[in-house]
Amino acid sequence: MESINKYFLKDMSVMFGRSMRHIFRSLDTIITVCITPVAMMLLFVYVFGGAIETGTGNYVNYLLPGIMLMAIGSGIAYVAYRLFMDKQRGIFERFHSMPIARSAVLWGHVLTSIISNGISVVVIILVALLMGFRSSAGVLDWLIVFGILGIFTLALTWIAVIAGLAAKTPDGAGAFSYPIIFLPFISSAFVPTDTMPLAVRVFAENQPVTPIVEAIRNLLENQPVGRDIWYALAWCIAIAVVAYFFAMRSYKKL
Repeated sequence: MESINKYFLKDMSVMFGRSMRHIFRSLDTIITVCITPVAMMLLFVYVFGGAIETGTGNYVNYLLPGIMLMAIGSGIAYVAYRLFMDKQRGIFERFHSMPIARSAVLWGHVLTSIISNGISVVVIILVALLMGFRSSAGVLDWLIVFGILGIFTLALTWIAVIAGLAAKTPDGAGAFSYPIIFLPFISSAFVPTDTMPLAVRVFAENQPVTPIVEAIRNLLENQPVGRDIWYALAWCIAIAVVAYFFAMRSYKKL
């Protein structure tokens, strides 16, 4: 056990390299993840944008944070699918018979999710720039934005781990992501919450996506973030801790 802990980082790097090779051999997964959010961004900016009043002069600036969260919500479904396939093929049993840290296998998938979703986010930002997105944020602001997105990805990825280990079919492994992708629609991602009916507004203002969107939006506009950033971090960390606990419980049962 002592030697396993000693070489945990090395074991994890090997598992991470294995997962990343799968990503680079099928780059179409990243393209697929980007297609729907980019299509939504095009639709809302060029079709609905003129009819939506947000109090800002550039709707793509308002929209981008929510679109990035949608892309991450789409991307984590592939983590669940890859874990499900590893389980079905008996890969976990093979790794468990080797002298490697048991949790390194999961962490390889988790780190791959963070990197691959980060690539998807960068692609979406580049498309947004072509559509007129502009930001007055400084380097520190951008680093904080990517930090928030990274923690958000980490939290959702551990939920994906639970789904991948518990699923009975490939479709079931990815189905959990649909509610997550839908959450930005009931938040301040597309329209201000004060335009919503009371019951919807109460939900929108008290679910995780709204403070995350508001914090990222204010950072990109170089505006004070207020309490939103702390609410955003609290939601992400709480979800990550709870999901990690249940993911490890599910993994130990294999």
